[in-house]
Amino acid sequence: MNIRSLTRGDGVVIGAAVLLFIASFLAAYSYSSSGLTFSRNAWDDLGTGLGTYMGAVIGGALIVLNRALPQQRKVLGLDLGMVGTGFAILSAWTLFWSLVDVPEGVDAGAGLFLGLLAALVLAAAAIATPLVPALQAALVPAPKPQAPQPYGAQPPGGYGYPGAGAPQQPYGAQPQPGQPFGQQSQPGQPQPPAAAQQPPAADFSPFWFAVPVSRPLFAEDGSTAPIAELAPGTWYLAVEQRGAALVAQTQDGRRGVLQDTSGIQRG
Repeated sequence: MNIRSLTRGDGVVIGAAVLLFIASFLAAYSYSSSGLTFSRNAWDDLGTGLGTYMGAVIGGALIVLNRALPQQRKVLGLDLGMVGTGFAILSAWTLFWSLVDVPEGVDAGAGLFLGLLAALVLAAAAIATPLVPALQAALVPAPKPQAPQPYGAQPPGGYGYPGAGAPQQPYGAQPQPGQPFGQQSQPGQPQPPAAAQQPPAADFSPFWFAVPVSRPLFAEDGSTAPIAELAPGTWYLAVEQRGAALVAQTQDGRRGVLQDTSGIQRG
């Protein structure tokens, strides 16, 4: 699970679910009898407590879980986020009519009002997050690297990259025979011939970037099947530009084409 993939909309969902859970313990109804006032909360009726209030809380948990997982999960062919949104809408709908149709002689309590408000906010955030750019921003901002590094070099203490302080190798330099991919050449060792060097294009320099939301990385051969998924909160290296797309390298060395580069954060 990647907590940094959560968005501001997910933060609203979490807050609304917590508020709904608190509302379930407050008085939903109150009535007077023989000069005494009695009250009932959602847990005095398990159908209301578990079916309505906790149904929306579980829906919020499914929405957040679906966002935090590396790949989206499905239940009976339905996306977890869609299932969670359905729970939230059903809860808001039930609480609305419970408030409208309060029995005679019974007063609606704070638990019912607060529960309806929280359920409406939860459902609205779940629906609006994919549509409103402001809600798609990362909930936890990605840490910035100290400085962009040439392709093949390890950033000093950068996020997710061990081996700080290793000598840098120019972009395009090929590893020596018998040397693992990504290992840096040590001073005094023979260098590959100049013909093996492949300098970057004059109008492009490799740079680190982070994506605002999860986006697929496609193979360089043009196939439609994604080879990886770029997650917010992680820095990736752009090694080449192809029109509006970028050729990116993941932390495990895989390279692919990022077709949607809108809103990326450069390091």
